[in-house]
Amino acid sequence: MDIQNTQSQMRKGVLEFCILSIIQKGEVYPSDIVLQMKAANLHILEGTLYPLLTRLKNAGLLNYRWVESVSGPPRKYFVLTEEGNKAYEVLLNTWNDMSGAVNQLTQNNNTYPTTEASPAS
Repeated sequence: MDIQNTQSQMRKGVLEFCILSIIQKGEVYPSDIVLQMKAANLHILEGTLYPLLTRLKNAGLLNYRWVESVSGPPRKYFVLTEEGNKAYEVLLNTWNDMSGAVNQLTQNNNTYPTTEASPAS
């Protein structure tokens, strides 16, 4: 088993959900997403983030607006659409169900029923 590949796949599987989680709190600039992800120990590069934002926008989950900057080029700020908010709620429920199940399975102090082979009659 390639542990690094498995770790990478686990992280990729939750990236979009984490990005939607950040944006659902309010309008956000991409570098702020990078900083919040880094603070949560989920490092993401802008080169990875921008294609994800584009994909989410093309799926109708995000909108953006340009804001003029006094110190450089205009900035693109992202916000969830109504469809994006609905998708976020579905993903949040899925995450809560899945993380609860995984936590239950990975706890050492829980015992679970097992199926034992019944003796042949």
